[in-house]
Amino acid sequence: MKMMNLMTGRFRNFLVLFLILLSFSGKASYLLIPMDEETQTNHLKAYGMAYWVLQQDIEIEWLLNYRGGSFLLPYNDIFKAECQVRNIAFEVISDGSAQQIRTEISSPAVNMEVVKLEKAPKIAVYSPKSNQPWDDAVTLVLTYAEIPYDLVYDEEVLSDVLPLYDWLHLHHEDFTGQYGRFYAAFRNAPWYIQQKKEAEADAHQAGYSKVSQHKLAVAKKIKEYTVGGGLLFAMCSATDSYDIALAAEGVDICEPMFDGDPAEPNYQNKLQYSKTFAFKDFQLIQNPLVYEFSDIDVTQSRKVKAENDFFTLFDFSAKWDVVPTMLCQNHTRVVKGFMGQTTAFKKSLIKSDVLIMGELKSAGEARYVHGELGKGTWTFYGGHDPEDYQHRVGDPKTELELYPNSPGYRLILNNILFPAARKKKQKT
Repeated sequence: MKMMNLMTGRFRNFLVLFLILLSFSGKASYLLIPMDEETQTNHLKAYGMAYWVLQQDIEIEWLLNYRGGSFLLPYNDIFKAECQVRNIAFEVISDGSAQQIRTEISSPAVNMEVVKLEKAPKIAVYSPKSNQPWDDAVTLVLTYAEIPYDLVYDEEVLSDVLPLYDWLHLHHEDFTGQYGRFYAAFRNAPWYIQQKKEAEADAHQAGYSKVSQHKLAVAKKIKEYTVGGGLLFAMCSATDSYDIALAAEGVDICEPMFDGDPAEPNYQNKLQYSKTFAFKDFQLIQNPLVYEFSDIDVTQSRKVKAENDFFTLFDFSAKWDVVPTMLCQNHTRVVKGFMGQTTAFKKSLIKSDVLIMGELKSAGEARYVHGELGKGTWTFYGGHDPEDYQHRVGDPKTELELYPNSPGYRLILNNILFPAARKKKQKT
């Protein structure tokens, strides 16, 4: 039956590709999917459309900074119909008009660039298979945009499946073995008790005596994946807890309610910041009853009112700094802020070689950061849900049908298409 389903799926893909090739117009023309604020009806599904076209082995052009980062693809009736079904705004333009756009973009006087998208990236989401009392923005937007992904967790990571994927997202996760620092508020909650039990069982099955040791092994595998050329993306607590776990290798930072024995004395001074991706010189929160890992995150200390909580995207040179330009494509430069267990990062604790792509300058906060490691790259994005300002445990999931043009969710999807690009080396 499995083989039959596989064959059926391959035949379906072949048939779609055949029909697409058959439907290409003899007269050269293009579909322009504009991504400006005034024209586009569904920014999020437009990314899914781009991904779907790439799945058909058709190259498309990403017009960086042109009308909000538009997509240009060869015209055929099937693509047109698919845009209509998905309620995506599009324009049919001639070959001549497409060439005029390329000529305009190529001018040294404008901050624009054309990037070829060649192949649909294979996507993995690091997430437990059991239900969580919170949602994940990445899986929400991938599902809404109709972009396929695979779930992987500790067992798969330690079994070396990550090299099979182009892009990995770290779900809302605690890599330190402290169960999200939820002890004070939720230690008697059934979901907390169950998660702790499952984490301990998984660690023992994998040959580790403590969850912290198990999670560290996973974190190191993810680091190997990135160094080897993988593209890593993380949000909320998966950002700072990941770096903390790497810095605390060989150091017990967990109190008895987490691992059964006290943390070792003077553990703060034993951290190795050289092992982290993004952060340096941070101080761990030593009181286990505090819902916070360290002073990397600004959630507890910030004095920003909700109505004033916005962050600004940097305007990079599209022709010289192609990668950050791709990652910052949007129909607005100012994005509404949103909170999370890790809301944003204290700028003074970010390493000097890390590229800050979005910040609330007045508060000294970085929201969106990027860096290179070996042959790969990583991107950290603070906050939990771009369209739910203060998402709490147990809150209902965000219905993205209500936010089809979300600038905050667009940043996630930029990262999804980034691996599909023919990359140029960053110059500045």
